[in-house]
Amino acid sequence: MSLLILLVEDDRQLQRQLVAQLSQLGHEVLAADDGRKALVLLGQHAFDILILDWMLPHLDGIDLLRQLRESGMNVPVLMLTALGQIPDKLEGFEAGADDYVVKPVDALELNARLHALLRARRVTEQPTDTVSAGDILVSPTRVLAWRGGQALNLSRTEFNLLLELVRADGQVVTRAMLIERIWGHDFVPTTNIIDSHVKHLRAKLIQHGDDPIGTVRGIGYQLRA
Repeated sequence: MSLLILLVEDDRQLQRQLVAQLSQLGHEVLAADDGRKALVLLGQHAFDILILDWMLPHLDGIDLLRQLRESGMNVPVLMLTALGQIPDKLEGFEAGADDYVVKPVDALELNARLHALLRARRVTEQPTDTVSAGDILVSPTRVLAWRGGQALNLSRTEFNLLLELVRADGQVVTRAMLIERIWGHDFVPTTNIIDSHVKHLRAKLIQHGDDPIGTVRGIGYQLRA
């Protein structure tokens, strides 16, 4: 199975080596050498999995991982680091890592771990409380969403927007309704905050199909199932 992988590794030689090896195994790999660049890429692509180093410039791997989990992003994360003591591993798992591998690692073993991690995720993340529209499936309690069977890496606000659109079952959701339900009665929006979040949500949805969000000018949005 071919995966879209984000590799976050600041050792350029190791980064090039892993990109080459994983590409030879049939995967598409994008790379970042610091945590801030990784955040940008995570906002632009729906990665199947993240391979994350701990010791990174600007934003280290543990802090990046905590930010992802706190924002509701559930992309599977395999930490690949030189820090191999038990307290390090425990901190990694507590921050939200799905697997923890100490460098160096053989590419074939790494590949096997990636597939095993995804198989485990598919078993544990079977939706049981979902709402759906067309090929979009949303699990409110798990804060997870899929399109065409592919997991969507959404921020919490993007997830809430999608959930409101799916629940509307093709009806128009007004801007006022979105402000009230997502940001609250007392929130005073800037002129384009809703448009900005819808734009980011739309970009992630169209990675797995046609644009499903219709804009009703001056009123709001609706999901075209």
